[in-house]
Amino acid sequence: MNNSVTNTARLLGAGLRALLVLTVLCGVLYPLAVTGAAQVLFHDQANGSEVKADGEVVGSELIGQRYDLPLKKGQETASPDLKWFQPRPSNGLGENTVNTQYKLLLSGATNLSGDNKDLIRQVKDAKAAVIKDNSTADHRVKPSDVPADAVTSSGSGLDPHISPAYADLQVHRVAAKNHLDVRQVQKLVDAHTDGRTLGFIGEPRVNVLKLNIALKDLTGTS
Repeated sequence: MNNSVTNTARLLGAGLRALLVLTVLCGVLYPLAVTGAAQVLFHDQANGSEVKADGEVVGSELIGQRYDLPLKKGQETASPDLKWFQPRPSNGLGENTVNTQYKLLLSGATNLSGDNKDLIRQVKDAKAAVIKDNSTADHRVKPSDVPADAVTSSGSGLDPHISPAYADLQVHRVAAKNHLDVRQVQKLVDAHTDGRTLGFIGEPRVNVLKLNIALKDLTGTS
């Protein structure tokens, strides 16, 4: 009996010591080591790839933003503020209706098939809007000029990038709305066009947030 109690106590003690050691090792030391290494080696990425302007965090280079005018009375959907470069559509899953503390778009695709009537209508409406919004007095956008990313959302619905073709398409409109020379704005787009990762992965892209920050600096607007 005494041996049985002693053995049980010894096993319990060993188990508790193992629990304590593993808790400290896996629950404290390992997370601290990984967090410390991430902060040293990948500081920006570990903190959400934040983008700052005028000393303040204005967003993340990994999440797209909308650039819209304030809602007018009776409007359900805000109109785009055409003095800024616009991102690709963010159809996805719609807006967050559960946690209303934050006004966020939920990440996700529309999951509509290529022959879905709603998707076809969305694309046609978006294409017409792109042509109308980006045509100026001295520059007419043709339907063949509109790239796919101007009228379709990404798989996440929160893509922060647009194609160089879509950025180029917006140059004349942005220049006209901000009273800038077209060449100035085109130079801005070219400077913010990133090539393929490692030279062969993905496609060239333009980060809309970073481009609009540079546009803001160029125009001196707040």
